Amino acid sequence: MRLKKVLYILLALLLIPLSLGIYSYSLPKTFFIPVQDADEKDWNAKSFWYYPWGNSVTHKGVDIFAKKGKPVLAATSGMVIKKGEGGNGGKFVVVLGPNMVLHYYAHLDSYTVSSGDRVKAGEQIGTVGNTGNAQGKAPHLHYSMVDILPRFSRADTAIQGKRKMWYRNPIPYLKYEKSF
Repeated sequence: MRLKKVLYILLALLLIPLSLGIYSYSLPKTFFIPVQDADEKDWNAKSFWYYPWGNSVTHKGVDIFAKKGKPVLAATSGMVIKKGEGGNGGKFVVVLGPNMVLHYYAHLDSYTVSSGDRVKAGEQIGTVGNTGNAQGKAPHLHYSMVDILPRFSRADTAIQGKRKMWYRNPIPYLKYEKSF
C-alpha cells in the first residue's frame, strides 16, 4: 500500500512539470502546409478561436480553402491513429506527430491512408472536401493541432478559454512551412 502511494506521488511529480509546459514545444523538424500548393491567401489568419462558430462555439483550428479533390498532406511525420467519418468533421484523419501532438484533418472528400499507417511529412493522406458540417459550403480542410498533455498557460478567459490548454494555434506553424 505504501509503495502504491509513493508511485502515485512520483507520477504526480512527473506530470506537474509536464502539464505546466516544461516539455518540448519546439517545431517539428519538417512541417508542411497540409493542402498541396496552399499559401496564406487560402486561410484567414484570425480564424483560430474565432467566436461564434456554429455548433462548436469557437473555431479550434484553421480552415484552408482549396478545390475539391486537392491533395491533403501530412503536416508532419507520424502515425495515423484514427480514420473515420461522422459528426461535424465528416471524413477525418488523426495523426500522432512529434512532441505528442495530434494533427486533425477534417471535411475530407477521400482518404489515402488507414489507421496504423506511418506517414512522412508531405505525404498525401486524403483529399479536400466538404463533408460533415461543411456540406453546402466551399470545400476546405479543417486542420487542428491538439496536445495530449495540456499546457495550462494557454487557458484564458475567452469563450471556452479553458479548452485552449489543449489546442495549439496552427497558423504560426503554417507560416514556417518546410524544413528547419
